[in-house]
Amino acid sequence: MSYVVIVPPGKPVKLSNIETDHTSGLDRKEAELKFEALASELGELQELLHGAKTHALLVVLQGLDTSGKDGAIRHVFRDVNPAGTTVHPFKTPSEEELEHDFLWRIHPHTPKRGMLTIFNRSHYEDVLIVRVKELAPPSIWRKRYDDINAFEELLVENNTIVAKYYLHISEEEQKSRLLERERDVEKAWKLSAQDWIERRSWEDYWQAYEDALTKCNTAVAPWKIVPADKKWFRNLAIAEDLVKILRPFKKEWLQALEAQGKRELAAIRAAREKGEITL
Repeated sequence: MSYVVIVPPGKPVKLSNIETDHTSGLDRKEAELKFEALASELGELQELLHGAKTHALLVVLQGLDTSGKDGAIRHVFRDVNPAGTTVHPFKTPSEEELEHDFLWRIHPHTPKRGMLTIFNRSHYEDVLIVRVKELAPPSIWRKRYDDINAFEELLVENNTIVAKYYLHISEEEQKSRLLERERDVEKAWKLSAQDWIERRSWEDYWQAYEDALTKCNTAVAPWKIVPADKKWFRNLAIAEDLVKILRPFKKEWLQALEAQGKRELAAIRAAREKGEITL
């Protein structure tokens, strides 16, 4: 079964109809046992991706403040090879970035083949915070949905696997997490008065997200909605979905690595015959 919520392309997304604390009937202990195996398998699959270099993997994490993007990165990807992984955060576009086309700041950070890149926020900020904060007029940002779809289709056509996750938390859970940070001195560095100010725009952000999740939910780059009130279930849902996405490529990657090994062995034998390599 799938632990993420999948909305068929073309169907409107209504976030209020999707539970934020859903756990598929699992308790924490059971979920964490499942997660252990999946995190390990994800690490093995990423190692094959990195070695075969026939595909790239782009993971997009979006969500409101405190939804758990940083936590998901730390936990879900704990077993991947750091040499084959990059994480890139995107914030509110800077003045310079706003003077370019909105994908100007994005494309240089997409992964080359063999690499896993995680976007902590992403190109979607240009139809989210840009919209809510009125950093561009509607006549500009409304055109961007089609541009995003074309951009992601281009990535897929060039062997980039695109996995997009919206971390779905409730307004009550966000409040609880913000208050927890105030009480925990070790998490105080995460505090920002702006986080509380942004809560006043909760409904505006939900509307912006619903439009993005609906308009940019395509067959080649579908959105997955992750119930994220329970952090342990969030980790399980993302890991399970990523493993499910990558498993079909395993045979192809193993074949590519086998062919690569044969070429290297042949090159070593040839070099020995020429006396270029001695034991």
